[in-house]
Amino acid sequence: MALKSGSDRRCPWLILPATLLIVLLAYGAHAEDIFLQWDVAVDTNIRPASVDQPVITINGKFPGPLINATTNDIVHVNVFNHMDEELLITWNGIQQRLNSWQDGVSGTNCPIQPFTNWTYVFQLKDQIGTFSYFPSINFLKAGGGFGPIQIHNRPVVQVPYLKPEAEFDLLIGDWYETSYKDLRSILSSKQMAAYNSTPDKILMNGKGSYGDPLTKAYESFTVTPGKTYLIRISNVGSAWSLNFLIQNHRMVLVETEGSYTNEITLDSLDVHVGQSYSVLVTADQATSDYYMVATPKLLKITNMTKFGIGVLHYDSSTTAASGPLPIGPDPFDIELSINQANSIRWNLTTGAARPNPQGSFNVHNVTLSQTFILSASTAEIDGAPKFTVNNVSYLTPDTPLKLADHLVNGSGVYKLDEFSTNSTNVKPERGVFVASGIHKGWIELVFHNDLEVMDSWHLDGFGFFVVGYGRGKWSAKSRSTYNLYDPVVRSTVQVYPRRWSAVYAYLDNTGMWNLRSQHLKNWYLGEELYVRVYDADPNPVKEKPSPNNILLCGQPHCLLR
Repeated sequence: MALKSGSDRRCPWLILPATLLIVLLAYGAHAEDIFLQWDVAVDTNIRPASVDQPVITINGKFPGPLINATTNDIVHVNVFNHMDEELLITWNGIQQRLNSWQDGVSGTNCPIQPFTNWTYVFQLKDQIGTFSYFPSINFLKAGGGFGPIQIHNRPVVQVPYLKPEAEFDLLIGDWYETSYKDLRSILSSKQMAAYNSTPDKILMNGKGSYGDPLTKAYESFTVTPGKTYLIRISNVGSAWSLNFLIQNHRMVLVETEGSYTNEITLDSLDVHVGQSYSVLVTADQATSDYYMVATPKLLKITNMTKFGIGVLHYDSSTTAASGPLPIGPDPFDIELSINQANSIRWNLTTGAARPNPQGSFNVHNVTLSQTFILSASTAEIDGAPKFTVNNVSYLTPDTPLKLADHLVNGSGVYKLDEFSTNSTNVKPERGVFVASGIHKGWIELVFHNDLEVMDSWHLDGFGFFVVGYGRGKWSAKSRSTYNLYDPVVRSTVQVYPRRWSAVYAYLDNTGMWNLRSQHLKNWYLGEELYVRVYDADPNPVKEKPSPNNILLCGQPHCLLR
């Protein structure tokens, strides 16, 4: 079927030429335009798990292509949807400064319809680091469509480590052998099995495990003895926190999700769902091949073909990786994992996207404007299994929240602050959970995990300061345990079972922002809400206007017809 242009649903009158000029000037100097065309389709021949299943590809690739950019570059991604269902892509960790219109989630964008295209245009404003992208709706991420993002420093900002010989992207993540469409059907049913579906194995860059006789290909990085390399690691999976290590090699952690960290040397690294890290690895061992291994946390798996196993190959090596498979720390040792998390600190003295030190921005003496206490749990609602936040399971309206705000002031689509952000509903219910965030105020987000498994939370539009982890229930006294000196800034934080994690964020980015579980099943079944950060000033310097190729759907679409 021929693709139809998305232009038949555009509203060019929404941006006047003068306004557009202001917006373009706001992008600033020293920015390059990057133009990408992505053809998103389903391929049944890739078989990453050695079984027949549909896999979502971009330009015929699984994983999708790298977005390779520099701070402040403007990225244009023309997405052609060749699938038979709707599509949105979100840019995990990209802050979309003053521009939630480009965030690519159900609360901000109408989906790209089958056999049409739509172009995202967004600036990588004041960001550096390692990130990823993936489909955000309809459980599509379980079928692929994900890929890496690199944002490099401008020349005026010195990187706080020596230039590596080369860089490698490493996307690790769990994978289901079952079709994502079949999984979605199970989750959409009223079967309690929806809670219990678990992945089958771990992939490295979309490839199976080295040594598995059914694997068509495994991941291998070629290195030169004595040289140092940067490996950008992202957990693009659906459910499992992973531990990553390289046989006989140590890693130096230098960056996470846009923040340079104090350098720490590690034998292995926990990477939770949705998180990204950059590590330096030096090829300082005898010439040979060495295992790269990703294993799940809080799970006991003895079948090593389910592990993610690749190879670090020395370029003159003729010796295959051998010996017992290296095993990381006890996957059930939560305290050890927390100790590692607490050791990841912000490098206060280096610049990042800007020349001034990261430590120029800190939380030493901030005054909190708001505290959200958000408890994640499960509930049966109308006979169906759901995940909830404060006993509310998110109900996605037909009209994106941002579009409703723009055209009908939210009327008939959602009721602002209808649900509590610091207490739990007595009775579980489904609803459009939208909370007010005070513009240019400091917010404290406390995530409770009432589940017996790991969780991780992500806030679009911001980096937050990870100030603390604790067991049991959080209370105001828990603040005495916070690290307010050098907490790392990132956009995804893990929450351990029956424990809490706390972060601070400065809400200077106006827009409608998704706050969600990164665990795909939890997200799909309702563990999310939106934070509306509003400034009444229509000046496009305060918030960018709607794009001239805006897609319409739901209630406003009907009103304008």
